[in-house]
Amino acid sequence: MSDVENLVETLALEPIEMNLFRGTSPVDGGPRIFGGHVIAQSLLAAYETVQDRICHSIHCYFIRPGDPKVPILYEVDRARDGASFTTRRVVAIQHGEQIFNLAGSFQVPEEGLEHQAAMPYVSPPETLGDGREQFRAMAKDMTPEMRKVFSRPRPIDMRMATPSEPNEVAPPINNVWMRAKAPIGPDAHLHQALLAYASDMSLLGTAMRPHGVHWQTPGMQSASLDHAIWFHRPSNFNDWHLYAQDTPSGSGARGFIRGQLFTQDGTLVASVAQEGLIRMRKPKVG
Repeated sequence: MSDVENLVETLALEPIEMNLFRGTSPVDGGPRIFGGHVIAQSLLAAYETVQDRICHSIHCYFIRPGDPKVPILYEVDRARDGASFTTRRVVAIQHGEQIFNLAGSFQVPEEGLEHQAAMPYVSPPETLGDGREQFRAMAKDMTPEMRKVFSRPRPIDMRMATPSEPNEVAPPINNVWMRAKAPIGPDAHLHQALLAYASDMSLLGTAMRPHGVHWQTPGMQSASLDHAIWFHRPSNFNDWHLYAQDTPSGSGARGFIRGQLFTQDGTLVASVAQEGLIRMRKPKVG
C-alpha cells in the first residue's frame, strides 16, 4: 500500500484567508488536472465554511483545463445559511482565470420517507481481474508519456464488471466496481469528497460505447463539460461501490451519462449526471 497515492493528503487544502483556500495536484498525473480532483477539492473548500450540515448535492461546470504545475485557488461564496439548508458557491482559479465552479447545498441531518432503485446484478468485485492490470493492458499501445500516466499506481481501485474492447460497438451501459485504496478515516466529509473524486471516472467512455470509439481513437476530442452529484446516504468509500452507468443520449458532439453508486449490499448512496464533449474531428486535407 506504500506506493498508493493517499487522496486524503493529495486533496488537503491550505487556508490562506477567510473563504480562500489553496490546493495542489499531482504533477505526474498527465498534462491537465483530473476533473474529479477539482470537484473533490471544491467540495472540501465549501465544507470549510459549513458546520453541522451534510452536502446533499453539487452542480459543477468545467470551464478551462487545469494546469497541474501551479496551485489552484478556491474562493468560497457563502451564498446562504438557512434554518435547514446552506448554500455555497466555489470558484477554482488558476493564472487569474476561472477553471471550474461548483454550487453546493448542505442540509441539517433529518429523517424522512425513503425509497430507492434496485442495484443491477453484476459479478462481485472479488471475482474480477485486478484493475491495475486492466489499465496496464490498455496502456500498451499508448505514447511513452501516456503509458507512464496509466501505469502509475492509482488511488482508486477499479474493476470492470461489463468490459468492452476499445473498438467494440457495445450496449450503452457500463458497470464498474470502485473504492479508495488508502485509508480515509472516520470523517464523513472525506468519504463524500473521495466518492466525488471517483465519480468523474469512466463516464465519457460509457458515452462512446454505442459508437465503437474510445478516447484514443484518432480524431477524438473529449472533455467533461458539467457534472452533478446527489448524495443520498452516507457510505464508507474504502468499501466496494458499484458505479452503474448508462448513456441515454448523444447529440451535438456531446454525450450524456447517468450514474448510480451502490454499496456492495445494494444501498444506493449517490446519483450522478454528466455531459461531456465527444467530438470527432475531421482529418485535415492536404
